Amino acid sequence: MIEANELTKRYGTKTAVNALSFRVRPGLVTGFLGPNGAGKSTTLRMILGLDGPTGGSVTVAGRPFRERQRGLRHVGALLDAGDVHGGHTARAHLAVLARGNRIPRRRVDEVLAEVGLEKAARRRVAGFSLGMRQRLGIAAALLGDPPVLLFDEPLNGLDPEGVQWVRRLFRRLAAEGRTVFVSSHLMSEMEHTADELVVIGRGELIAAESLAAFAGRSGRATVTVRTPDARTLTPLLTAVGAAVATDDAGRLVVTGVDAPRIGELAAHHRIVLHELATRTASLEEAFMELTSDSVEFLAGEPR
Repeated sequence: MIEANELTKRYGTKTAVNALSFRVRPGLVTGFLGPNGAGKSTTLRMILGLDGPTGGSVTVAGRPFRERQRGLRHVGALLDAGDVHGGHTARAHLAVLARGNRIPRRRVDEVLAEVGLEKAARRRVAGFSLGMRQRLGIAAALLGDPPVLLFDEPLNGLDPEGVQWVRRLFRRLAAEGRTVFVSSHLMSEMEHTADELVVIGRGELIAAESLAAFAGRSGRATVTVRTPDARTLTPLLTAVGAAVATDDAGRLVVTGVDAPRIGELAAHHRIVLHELATRTASLEEAFMELTSDSVEFLAGEPR
């Protein structure tokens, strides 16, 4: 488990992380979301002991990570896939990490095979594509077979097959009872991968809850209605407080009244319905709505 308690980091007069408290539980994939500049990278660095907090604390399995010897046996992390000496081969890079953490040498070939780089093991990293560097970074995170894993933007540069592979990997690691914490800006991917979310903005906590609960906090749930009697049904809906619009397919898009009430109203007035479906907000819509006040850099409308 990762546990942050009132975690704070200041750089001079700027507060990057402010009194942040959350838990990342084992057995789940937890997504770490926030607009650019929200403090995600700073938080990850404090979890790993790379930066010290100004206030508060963060622990991994009850202890600060800095106190743990042979850290790769406790926490595996991918923060920057480009942070590898280009003159080293993939195998040599992992062998150095294994030796420094007293990890058996056989693990090097095991993780290279697991991430699909066994045929590139003797190639120099300088010639790797971004996707290959990402796979090498994931291999390094897995090297010590740790119970806690952190990944910062792990899908950068991966092709569709690689994205599917990473998704399956995270699910398997969580199913094995490990703690999996994934920072990503890809909302659609988190929607398919995460069980829980930690969402921050301007260094402060916005939400720490299940993905479904977070999406449900958006006020954008709508009901789609397809009927040949739209002209009759529309004034009946507005009379009971609904807002009604029409989409490109000619269906009614209703907010303010739920699907059962619409069905009852249609039945009472003998109106035929061909479709009655509730649509909740997507993760991206909920994220944009709930973090709109926390965006540091906001682009203008294109001209």
